[in-house]
Amino acid sequence: MDDGVLQLIDLALGEDIGAGDVTALYFVPETAWSTGVIVAREELVVAGTEVAREVIRRVDQGIEVEIEMVDGTEAKARDVVMYVAGPTRGILTAERTVLNFLQRLSGVATMTRRFVEAAGGRREGVEILDTRKTTPGWRILEKEAVRAGGGGNHRMGLFDQVMVKDNHLLAEGRRGEIQAAIDRVKGERSGMKVELEADTLEQVETFLELKGVDVILLDNMSVEDMREAVTMTKRRVRLEASGGVTLETVGAIADTGVDYISVGALTHSAVAVDLALDLETSDEE
Repeated sequence: MDDGVLQLIDLALGEDIGAGDVTALYFVPETAWSTGVIVAREELVVAGTEVAREVIRRVDQGIEVEIEMVDGTEAKARDVVMYVAGPTRGILTAERTVLNFLQRLSGVATMTRRFVEAAGGRREGVEILDTRKTTPGWRILEKEAVRAGGGGNHRMGLFDQVMVKDNHLLAEGRRGEIQAAIDRVKGERSGMKVELEADTLEQVETFLELKGVDVILLDNMSVEDMREAVTMTKRRVRLEASGGVTLETVGAIADTGVDYISVGALTHSAVAVDLALDLETSDEE
């Protein structure tokens, strides 16, 4: 598991447990042993199960975990996602942090699945992408949750793909400078994608004259302009639609023939879904 994710887990446990779980310490016998299930209380797409397992392991390695539904599985209300068995104190101490991760990440996966279905039902082949509008510190996990929901990942950060957004300047007589910069990127960073953002069809036309452009982002364009951009490019470059995409509009955007649709809402507006831990039996050893 990524070191950053492990640090996030430790941070989450630290802020919740602090100097110790005083409720469990005083009200749960040290020898108490329980079995339990984590269940879905609504329809959702599961994500975050391996993180949940690691949270439990870090609280008490004596707790056994069995994942019933792997990430990407569609769960109905009352479906069992995970089984746990072990010291009751440890299970209860880990409960809230486990659910926080599962509810948030499953919320992202569920939101993504809705967008994928809304787009795929209209046109096959278009890919729903996330953005960098993620919860600070959670990016790796949220992007994994997007994949669990059937979407794809845009760049992870500023370091792994060129994304030039200052298009109102790019189109004004700087084509030679832009081409030189693209050439340097391709020469010094083999395999790195270059994406340019266009606000107008005139900018799309200008960018098509450049060599080494992998993707043109169509920023807040109308459906009609997106369709025209697809005709103009003739598949010479990939096209990404972006800007204010909703579940109501994503189908029409997919119909234009673009290759990608990026949706910030997958991560910045996903609502945590409802999961719960139910203890089934509790005994003392």
